[in-house]
Amino acid sequence: MTRDSATHSKALKQFFSLALVAGMTTFTALAMGVRLLLAQTAAGEAHFTFPDTPAAKQLQSWLAAFESGDRATIQAFAAKSMPEGTGSDFADQTIQMRDQFGGLDFQKVEESTDVRFVAIAQTRLGGERLRMTVEVDAAEPHRITSIFLQPASRPENTPPPPEMTEAEIETARTQPSFHQFSTWLVAFNSGDKTGYQQFLANNFPTRASSLNRDMDLRERTGGFEFRKLEQGSATQVSGLVQERDSDQFGRFVLKVDAVEPHHILSLSLMAIPRPAAFPIPRLTESEAIAGVKAQIEKNVAADRFAGTVLVAKNGKVLLSSAYGFADREKKIPNTLDTRFRIGSMNKMFTAVAVLQLVEAGKIKVTEPLGKYITGYPNQEVATKVTIHQLLTHTGGTGDIFGPDFNKHRKELRTLNDYVALYGKRGPQFEPGSQWRYSNYGMLLLGVVIERVTGQSYYDYVQEHIYKPAGMTLTGSLPEDQPVAGRSIGYMRSQAAGSVPNTDTLPYRGTAAGGGYSTVGDLLNFASALMNHKLLNAASTELLITGKVEAGPGGKYAYGFEDHRDKDGNGWVGHGGGAPGMNGDLKIYPKSGYVVAVLSNLDPPAAQRVSEFLDTRLPSGK
Repeated sequence: MTRDSATHSKALKQFFSLALVAGMTTFTALAMGVRLLLAQTAAGEAHFTFPDTPAAKQLQSWLAAFESGDRATIQAFAAKSMPEGTGSDFADQTIQMRDQFGGLDFQKVEESTDVRFVAIAQTRLGGERLRMTVEVDAAEPHRITSIFLQPASRPENTPPPPEMTEAEIETARTQPSFHQFSTWLVAFNSGDKTGYQQFLANNFPTRASSLNRDMDLRERTGGFEFRKLEQGSATQVSGLVQERDSDQFGRFVLKVDAVEPHHILSLSLMAIPRPAAFPIPRLTESEAIAGVKAQIEKNVAADRFAGTVLVAKNGKVLLSSAYGFADREKKIPNTLDTRFRIGSMNKMFTAVAVLQLVEAGKIKVTEPLGKYITGYPNQEVATKVTIHQLLTHTGGTGDIFGPDFNKHRKELRTLNDYVALYGKRGPQFEPGSQWRYSNYGMLLLGVVIERVTGQSYYDYVQEHIYKPAGMTLTGSLPEDQPVAGRSIGYMRSQAAGSVPNTDTLPYRGTAAGGGYSTVGDLLNFASALMNHKLLNAASTELLITGKVEAGPGGKYAYGFEDHRDKDGNGWVGHGGGAPGMNGDLKIYPKSGYVVAVLSNLDPPAAQRVSEFLDTRLPSGK
């Protein structure tokens, strides 16, 4: 169960720490697989009118505070409109982002309701297009519940920047902008905090306050390799870099002062999909296994991975290893039987349970929620949102996490407790009209299972999924109950290093996520599912076949993601993550591979491992 309403597992695995450099840590930066526009605001787009809605008004208020660049103004705004959604460094991060972006010019409304506003904006420095979303409480004073940025695709018919000639590249390399970028890259990659601090003081003074964040980024990525120069002039340079310790690419834009000593004015780095010009060749099975072992060892040494990894083909285990500590204080190592919190991976079990009840004639996916949860508080949700829409995140039922969750975290003990807290909310959009990841929607399916079977959700999945699949170490017992072998999750803190995530956890996992499992149990689940021990063949195919576009390169099925191409190559499965936990299960129906990775560190610790294998394991014949 991810902690961000915008972050489904597909986006979560693509979360890219490069966004930290762009000053977007206050919000949610998702690498959604788009190429950013590097151009100035087009004529005629400078005049923008905000709608007269609570959500748009709150964004205008944020924008006024943002544009002011004044710490006191920003702090006053946060205290009034975002009292529970900001950290102690919110003002500093906002000012830093203002310096990096040079301001934002809004261009186009994409969605507007009283409680949600989505618009395209363009940064004044670098001309990057961003999609900004703000969501507010329905009740006055309409406080902001979430605000986030993500890259926006370039407008249709906008040509990409022309390829530079060799002569142009050589000229660009002699310019002050490229020299400053190269010098920054050396200082950043060194990992020497004192040396990097001196570099910022001499060359990038406006970024000095971000020293700790940049060093954290260096630790997470291992630094960057320069891969390509795209555009270059005396005062601006842009190009491509790649994380040293992953396949992730990013596009950088750096601007410098026109006069000596050519101080750096801004530097932005945005995650992008791997360009076609840099393909990753498929390996033999043994080469891929050897390669991932080396990659894991490298990440373990750098404290970027701790957990377990399992790779199997047609039931035969090819790799099964454990790394790091389950409890750092007591020096208890992770083993293959260590139980890791799995976040949103529980959604797979919930979806299987629903289709089992469909097979039994107790549920129809076309029926509305209210047929099964009689007396549901909001009639629009009860009568309009179908089981199919809940399974595919198209019902508009919203998220769980936010100020209300933080306030009642320890009181939310049953699935019905969540309904009591959130059940009066109406749909965020017309059900069925769009896809938006919804933890609450999946939780409602757990309530449906309880109403239909007369069992608790936990008893049902134990009896009908875990037991027949041989998942003996999987469950969702409350956090205050001892569970043998359950690891402690560790989240990274700039001030204190890695700290336990105990104070962020819900009372127990739900139908939306938050339980625990092992890589062995996940393999057993995959085997039972694909061998039709949990569902018949037709229901299994219905479960895993993509039904709605859910980001670049994939579709969302029923509690599963479907990343198969037209020839059937690729995977189905689900990931999960939150502070101090990350997991991923990839099932390759055509080739027979299963990849399960679990970690007790922040995302993307586990998904980096699974993604490394995804691009290198042999495809199916």
